[in-house]
Amino acid sequence: MPHSTNKSPQKKQDASNNARRISFVFILVLICLALVAFLTPQNHMEEVPLSDVITRANDENGNIKKITVTGSELKITLKDKDQPTQISRKDASGTLYDQGLQNKCEGKNGEDLTKCQEKYPVIEYAEASNIWGTILDVAVIVGPILAMIILFAYLMRQAQSMNNQSMGFGKAKAKLYGPDKKRVKFADVAGNESAKQDLTEIVDFLKNPKKYEKLGAKIPRGVLLAGDPGTGKTLMARAVAGEANVPFFSISGSEFAEMFVGVGASRVRDLFSKAKKNAPSIIFIDEIDAVAHKRDARGGAGREDEQTLNQILVEMDGFDNDSGVIVIAATNRVDMLDKALLRPGRFDRHVNVTLPERKDRLEILKVHFKNKPIEKDVKLDALAAKTAGSSGADLANIANEAAITAARVGHKSISNADLTEAFERVAIGPERKSKVMNDFERKLTAYHEAGHAVVGHVLPDSDPVHKITIIPRGHTGGVTWFLPPEDRSYKNIYELKDVLARAMGGRIAEKLIFGDDDITTGASSDLKNVAELAKEMIVEEGMGSDTRNLVFPEAADTRYYTISTGKPYSEKTAELIDKEIKKLSDEAANRAEAVLKANTKVLDRVAQALLENETLEEEEIAPLMEGTVLPAAAKLH
Repeated sequence: MPHSTNKSPQKKQDASNNARRISFVFILVLICLALVAFLTPQNHMEEVPLSDVITRANDENGNIKKITVTGSELKITLKDKDQPTQISRKDASGTLYDQGLQNKCEGKNGEDLTKCQEKYPVIEYAEASNIWGTILDVAVIVGPILAMIILFAYLMRQAQSMNNQSMGFGKAKAKLYGPDKKRVKFADVAGNESAKQDLTEIVDFLKNPKKYEKLGAKIPRGVLLAGDPGTGKTLMARAVAGEANVPFFSISGSEFAEMFVGVGASRVRDLFSKAKKNAPSIIFIDEIDAVAHKRDARGGAGREDEQTLNQILVEMDGFDNDSGVIVIAATNRVDMLDKALLRPGRFDRHVNVTLPERKDRLEILKVHFKNKPIEKDVKLDALAAKTAGSSGADLANIANEAAITAARVGHKSISNADLTEAFERVAIGPERKSKVMNDFERKLTAYHEAGHAVVGHVLPDSDPVHKITIIPRGHTGGVTWFLPPEDRSYKNIYELKDVLARAMGGRIAEKLIFGDDDITTGASSDLKNVAELAKEMIVEEGMGSDTRNLVFPEAADTRYYTISTGKPYSEKTAELIDKEIKKLSDEAANRAEAVLKANTKVLDRVAQALLENETLEEEEIAPLMEGTVLPAAAKLH
């Protein structure tokens, strides 16, 4: 395999490192032995001849206080404390008394040994120390020395490690996924068929390059995967590597960045060098926008991130155009990328990884529920219909939450109730059953949610009401759910105005039931959503009455921003935008009020049902909405 060429140098390097470690340990042992020999206590004693000891022992003026006999060794303690202890050793015969002392006790006078020792107390015998005592004595001496050596070795190792890290700053931190790793195939990726079709050609390039070379086609240098977070861009890149069966280098854009100037560019060179040695191969750079900002917008030719970007540009389309390396990058901010990176010759192919459609969501759910026990009546297609706008990561999270919910309540398999609870938990948040509301708050919440539901039900271009609850969830006191009957790519102005009106339904219902003076904070999130949607309609979609077909996007280059507004338009235009936003908000409030005044009995009926049941499902809501009317004041002309 191409990527096995570095094994032999690596083994040699490991062997060299092991040899250094063994040599270091051997030197440490020699130093320890030398220190032990130098610091052993007897090396500080004066050694004297045995004959001198015998002579002085028989003489009261011999200055000997005590002779301690241990095996063949004599330790002489002197009467003068200022003089050091002396040491002597027996001769080959191994006896001390044969030299004169014992003759006095047993040879000439026939006295026994006990009387001899009483008569000559200068001599005493000690048992030879055992091996454990010797070890203990040595340990007392050697222990501190070893501790100092170990500390020194540790400090040296830390210094070496820091040196290695500093030397390794310029090395790429990419992870290599070779053919021996578990491979991901396109069959493992549900949905996004158009994206898979574009990437299948890249795989065919890698597998059969000659087929394209015969026709003069060149292999694409780079593929840019763009899409919302969680749509499966990284999974797509891994599937390309798995299908092509080539080495796959994965790195994040932020891993090129470092506090030292030039490190990012060095890591780029190192990464491409490794990939070329293992060619054909794939480099995957996740979140490439971290190092590929527009240079004209950020300024500063000497910036570290710009040096990194320049090196990527050179590596992708420099003088070496036949490296056999394909770069796949992923981002959810294409608008932030430098134009030089997006041109043909670098990222030749742009692949949009979109949010899954309904049929794709069903396939993704089947993948994530494949190894989970589910009841026979579980309707994954109904869940796929409810999860419009969800990414693959969201669906995976719902499947996992469903399994956790089933385990928490003690179910042996996942039920529809577990699925619904998981969906609502991911979409809005968990139920806050611990939050206690008084009677007024419950009634206020019931009418608030009923106001949303009635307005949304009556208006002709609104989505159907799916569920209403006054049980607190997440940061909300209650929830009214509207679900579209089908996936749509576009929304017209009538649909958006109905969204604004039903969002105002909660505040208007509070006003009609409790009075205009009794305003609460319950509608704060609704009002925020109305303001954001109205601004988007005016600034980005050109849906204002006086600004129809005019949009006011924020420019990427701040040089076009005015000083007074901090926006790319004048104060007069800003005032006009504000008037248009207010006009949309007032229109939505007036339409909601007209609907609720014309359907007061329905409003009361829905609110009372919520106070009794707390939660109403779609099939329970339909009978309560009978008799609703659309007043002329709520119609759009």
